[in-house]
Amino acid sequence: MNTATPNRSTPTINVLGIPVAALNLPAAVAMIERWLSADERAGRYVCVTGVHGVMESLRSPAVRQAHLEADAVVPDGMPLVWLGRRQGHGSMGRVYGPDLMLALLERAAVLGYTNYFYGGQPGVATALAAAMQGRFAGLRVVGTWTPPMGPLAPGEERQVLADINSKQPDLLWLGLSTPRQECQMAAFRGRLAVKVMIGVGAAFDFHTGRLRQAPRWMQRAGLEWVFRLAMEPRRLWKRYLINNPLFLWHIALQLSGLRCYPVTRPEGEAVP
Repeated sequence: MNTATPNRSTPTINVLGIPVAALNLPAAVAMIERWLSADERAGRYVCVTGVHGVMESLRSPAVRQAHLEADAVVPDGMPLVWLGRRQGHGSMGRVYGPDLMLALLERAAVLGYTNYFYGGQPGVATALAAAMQGRFAGLRVVGTWTPPMGPLAPGEERQVLADINSKQPDLLWLGLSTPRQECQMAAFRGRLAVKVMIGVGAAFDFHTGRLRQAPRWMQRAGLEWVFRLAMEPRRLWKRYLINNPLFLWHIALQLSGLRCYPVTRPEGEAVP
């Protein structure tokens, strides 16, 4: 298999040191379709990132590096979109993970791209495969895998790598929480005969009906976090009630020029 270097052909904005692609959903779909149409199985990966992912990157060099080595970091949250528009990217729009998944699966059903679903609670990936094949006639799903909680043991890692490589999916979908899915894609890079990996988090639960999605008006207003907090307060309160104010504080420092957040890898190498 081949190993791709991060693709930086799409313009980006600097969000606290993370290069976020200045695009919208149709542009993101078109970009990934170009990668899928290539013959190489380069193991490219896409981080679908919002405020939570950016803040985790500030805290953890490993999460930061996973974002910096991605072929694209797309804006999953409206605050990132507003920052991009403020910097002159008027067409920038939210690339919402569940919507990106549906758009690409629809194209995959038409064009014959194969899919593998990795993540979720026991039974979720299998249920997702059935739901998506029912929704998109002709969709090819070549495998599913439910990983254990926590890091993979060496034996588990060898097993899942062997299974995915034996099926060589074009698209590997990861439904793990941030930052686990970003770090997992970085660890898988160069070891899997896949074309593109995409981490879509709660999309597995949304598309199998295990979680409700926020109304569209709340999503457009940047208030989805309020809805999700109400749905899962015990799990998400730290993410939103701590991360959101800290994000605003750091963005204020960046926009005022009081603090610099360079787009560099932890060891100091500049990202192209």
